[in-house]
Amino acid sequence: MIGTMFMASTLVTPLYVLYQRAFGFSTIALTIIYSAYVVGNLLALLFLGRISDALGRRRVVLWAITVAAASTALFLFAAGPESLWWGRALSGVAIALASGAGTAWITELLPDADRPRAALIATTANFIGLAIGSLIAGCLAQYGPAPLKLPFIAYAVLLGIVAAQIARTPETVAPRATSLASLLAPRIGIPRAILGSFAAPAITGFATFSLIGLYAALLPSLLSQRLHVANLAVAGAIVSELFAVSTAAMIATRHLAGERAMRHGLALLIPGLALLVVTDILASLPLLIVDTALVGIAAGLGYRGSLQAVNRIAPPERRAEVVSSYFIACFIGNSVPVIGVGWLSAARGPLFALCVFAALVGAFVLLALAAARAHSQAPPSARTSATVD
Repeated sequence: MIGTMFMASTLVTPLYVLYQRAFGFSTIALTIIYSAYVVGNLLALLFLGRISDALGRRRVVLWAITVAAASTALFLFAAGPESLWWGRALSGVAIALASGAGTAWITELLPDADRPRAALIATTANFIGLAIGSLIAGCLAQYGPAPLKLPFIAYAVLLGIVAAQIARTPETVAPRATSLASLLAPRIGIPRAILGSFAAPAITGFATFSLIGLYAALLPSLLSQRLHVANLAVAGAIVSELFAVSTAAMIATRHLAGERAMRHGLALLIPGLALLVVTDILASLPLLIVDTALVGIAAGLGYRGSLQAVNRIAPPERRAEVVSSYFIACFIGNSVPVIGVGWLSAARGPLFALCVFAALVGAFVLLALAAARAHSQAPPSARTSATVD
């Protein structure tokens, strides 16, 4: 379910160039359409982030699949940029609901609530879905009929199959009575007792997903305009490479403790950012392929490690709430810097925009490393304050 839901995030990636030609919108408009996803993410996580703790995992996940089907229909019958914006926004709602509830559900389905294994399963499923989405969409759009229809028809069929399986998956949360106002009251959901340890993984998620967002939103445009590669299957394959390498890195380092994996991922992001700028300067496709592999390793370690760290510190009765709070940081990173890149590209040129982006994300990487170091050196008393929102 998690893999299938996240497929929707990159299913559109190779198609953005075609939508730009069909509807005639700018790169800035493209980044705003891409970032509509985060509007849906944030609304769902702020108002519905803990809903599965009260109503049950299965019910909420089936609601998320229904919203994903509505998003797919908007893309399938898109008549203009507005349809794309609403499709992305609904996709963000669906993925936010599914990611919070699904990650908590996996933890509860495993024997003895094996949190490290749960984090590995959730993150690898997430990245496998992202890899498959861009690869399948790129190949279908390049070599199949109806490039803006066929990927979404295939995805709608897959959603139906997954929904049938989810309906038979054991529920782990007994629904409890609660008022609608209490259920929908926005609450970030980070207990004071874990604020110090939550900061480093949250910043890591922001930085990691900023780079992922750049690939998912603007890579096809980079290939077309700067590297003169117009093949949609190539664009889909490079984005797929990023997430496939990330998945392999997560599995290969599964025995590495979450905090250590997170720090290694952060350290690799710095050379990954620098090489991306060099790739743009030299307009080199082979260098882009090498850098994508490096960024993939960094993203896999950073994402898996930071989510595992969050799972470890989250109180059991508020797990979905805390995990959803972590995803808020990830999803903001996934979109806000990308909008900045689109705006700066139009105002000052793509290379200047990419340099500013690399410097900004690099600063967040250093901040995350500093936060991780500060917490690891803090006395135990500083890590165990009262649990108050």
